Amino acid sequence: MYNPFSIEGKTIFITGASSGIGRATAIECSRMGAVLFITGRNPKGLQETYDKLEGNGHVQILADLSDSLNIPDIVDQLSPLDGAVHCAGFTNMTPFQFIGEKDLNAIMQVNFTAPALLSQALVKTKKLKKGASVVFISSISGVYCSSVAGSMYSASKGAVNGLVKGMALDLAPRKIRVNSVTPGMIDTHLFSEGAITEELFREDIKRYPLSRYGQPEEVAHAVIYLLSDATQWITGSNLLIDGGYTLL
Repeated sequence: MYNPFSIEGKTIFITGASSGIGRATAIECSRMGAVLFITGRNPKGLQETYDKLEGNGHVQILADLSDSLNIPDIVDQLSPLDGAVHCAGFTNMTPFQFIGEKDLNAIMQVNFTAPALLSQALVKTKKLKKGASVVFISSISGVYCSSVAGSMYSASKGAVNGLVKGMALDLAPRKIRVNSVTPGMIDTHLFSEGAITEELFREDIKRYPLSRYGQPEEVAHAVIYLLSDATQWITGSNLLIDGGYTLL
């Protein structure tokens, strides 16, 4: 059956697959018939993701993107790719006046520098096939808005969106598309990990017209759309998925 939105048979590389959006993206891609290379720095979490994948031929690569020296080893283990999804990232909520250079370098390394250098390595080693799709997970923070104590995270995600536009132009002659998904707040164990209290949640949820946070799978579905052949004429774009947050 004709389906331009299918990714069946495509080979996809996903970072940050140990948890959250990366894990959901890996699982949903496997359910759609893709063959995956997944990487993450948490061995237990990466194995849990791997065990949930459907289909055969998937490969897990344990690696820490906080050190760029690990990038060549990751790339060496990859087969030619139809797509790459950069999900690895973290936040550090520190008021601007208390930011230290070490903290700033750490968040920029994982959220921006590593995916940039990793993408460059994929291009230089010709691991990205002609017509491949590269997708970055960005955020409304740093692109449309920010938050108190969120300047470092906003800076890293704003940089990602600038990178996407420049990469899209430079890689267009190779027919490689580069886009980002820009989510609002996604419910990834927010309460259990202490990222937000129930009181703050009740107040913050009022700012979302759809009256809830997004689910990791909903971001994954947006990623799959950008990986599919249905988006062969889309590059340098940011796909906003925020439950209407930025409308208000």
